[in-house]
Amino acid sequence: MGTNAFELLRAKISERDYMKLLRIENPGFKEFIAEYINLLNPASVYVCDDSGEDNDYIRMKAQELGEEKALKIKGHTVHFDAYGDQGRDRKNTKILLENGEDLGAQIDTGDRETYLRDVHEVMTGIMAGKELIIRFFCLGPVNSKFSIPCVQLTDSYYVAHSESLLYRTGYEEMVRQAKAAAGDEAKLNRYFRFIHSAGQVDPVTKVSVNLDKRRMFIDRDYFTVYSMNTQYGGNTLGLKKLAMRLAIYLGSKEGWLNEHMLVMGVHGPAAKDGDLYKDANGKRVTYFSGAFPSMCGKTSTSMMEGESIIGDDIAYLRADGGVARACNTERGMFGIIQGVNSTDDPQIYAKITSEGSEIIFSNVLVLEDGSLHWIGRDGEVPEKGYNHSGEWFKGKTDASGKEIPCSHPNARFTLSLDQLKNVDPNLENPEGVKVSGFVYGGRDSDTWVPVEQAKTYEEGIILKGAAIESETTAATLGAEGVREFNPMSNLDFLSISIGDYVNANLKFGAGLGDAAPGVYSVNYFLKGTSGEFAGKFLTGKNDKKVWYKWMELRANGDVDAIETPSGFIPKYEDLAKLFTEVLGKELTKDLYNELFKLRIPENLRKLERLEKIYKEQVKNTPARVFEVFAEFKARLLKAQAEMGDYVLPEQFLY
Repeated sequence: MGTNAFELLRAKISERDYMKLLRIENPGFKEFIAEYINLLNPASVYVCDDSGEDNDYIRMKAQELGEEKALKIKGHTVHFDAYGDQGRDRKNTKILLENGEDLGAQIDTGDRETYLRDVHEVMTGIMAGKELIIRFFCLGPVNSKFSIPCVQLTDSYYVAHSESLLYRTGYEEMVRQAKAAAGDEAKLNRYFRFIHSAGQVDPVTKVSVNLDKRRMFIDRDYFTVYSMNTQYGGNTLGLKKLAMRLAIYLGSKEGWLNEHMLVMGVHGPAAKDGDLYKDANGKRVTYFSGAFPSMCGKTSTSMMEGESIIGDDIAYLRADGGVARACNTERGMFGIIQGVNSTDDPQIYAKITSEGSEIIFSNVLVLEDGSLHWIGRDGEVPEKGYNHSGEWFKGKTDASGKEIPCSHPNARFTLSLDQLKNVDPNLENPEGVKVSGFVYGGRDSDTWVPVEQAKTYEEGIILKGAAIESETTAATLGAEGVREFNPMSNLDFLSISIGDYVNANLKFGAGLGDAAPGVYSVNYFLKGTSGEFAGKFLTGKNDKKVWYKWMELRANGDVDAIETPSGFIPKYEDLAKLFTEVLGKELTKDLYNELFKLRIPENLRKLERLEKIYKEQVKNTPARVFEVFAEFKARLLKAQAEMGDYVLPEQFLY
């Protein structure tokens, strides 16, 4: 279908909206729009630019058609997904590849021609009788080296509304980049395309009906995502995790990284001449990025009291000016609400329970007066209300006899970060921020110490980032204690082989040389093995404040450390001082020793597991990975022969 077809579709597009599309001087874009309007067959088309008028229209239609309902607090609305459509659908999510390329057993791929034929069949006429919304967004700050313009086609006003909170508007960026790329086909094609339809919806509940026809296909080489017959944000907000597959692939070709990382500013002592960043109180600010699997404290870390947030989920990282720079690809938060309460998450809780913010809640419990409850909120669970299962009451069970909780465990809240008082002033900085440290963490009861710096960037990527394992819990994730391998906490979103992905991270740091960020590991879930500490969690929920304050000092050369076979750990006197200053509590020497003793048998077993995975399951593993494993193993065995299985920090000082 050529651009002439675009002219023929004017019957479905108002003159106002046609002129908006015409401003984008990109023939390939017009062909794309024409092809999918023809295939989807909507009754009408509404084109959004960056204006507030269009956002108002989307908000109004979301409530008018019942996709969202107003709540007691002004500006707050609630959306429900279909029962069984409240999480990412891994089974029907595939990377489309040509020429039989194999990315390894852990990455679900499919033949491009076969799966495009399937999804085009599913989406043919799927918007009949509906309005197609065309929205433009920008991943990364606008007018920046990070900027990737995006176009979203959807028939869901809830999805379009959510995206207006989560992403930067990108119509003018699309216009700008098209003009700048005139005549350069590669640059003209460098934008992401997202096509979504909720499909047939229930006339009363407004939820997707044909869940058996869900499709989430990522056409990697053509920068296109298809999402059909679903409403859950993780499946439909294409610019989020679906776009990560596109950006990881693009970054691997262009030499930058798309990571599943928070970006935050940690506020240190008074700034000195030469410090790059300082806050309004004159304190030094040092930026860290961090990757954590689900339910391991990622959002709570990014929202620590006293620090500032740039992003809680996805980051682009570029080597620019000889240093690593990061930006938040988004401008909002699609946060899990389970467990959010006034004690553990005071800033988020205060924001989502008060007036003055535009927030969309999903799959929570709504009471008769329009107020909300969710698992873990302050107060008692109400006797009844309305949730994703319909009318709800205590003890209600589903078709299999399983009790339905008051809210779904994956219930969410969506808000823009600029509504938070702790948002960092560099959120929209087109240069991003200099990152001084990459932090990796997971649920680990027996191996990693609470905080440690890798000896080198290379060892950090291999022994920390590429070595993440996270233990499942019986309460939320199935069988307790199963270790799930999840390199850089990004396994679910890779569009290149794990080996190539690890290599891309290694090359990124190698290109920066001595200016590469430090690499750290944290562990909020370590349990004791001896004496009074045996079997107990060793750290409190707020102790992570100390780990990050230590990393901030370490990144700026303000504290020394103890070198062990696995990296650099804090000295007792430095941590004891921080525990007093930051938390107002004592760190005993006995607890310090239990926290930071080197557990050699557990580290050796972890190495054995990793070697097996990288030898047997990972394609294209760099040879250097096995060399670093061998070097680490030799150091552990030497320490074990000299000092035993469990080595206290002070033993490394002699």
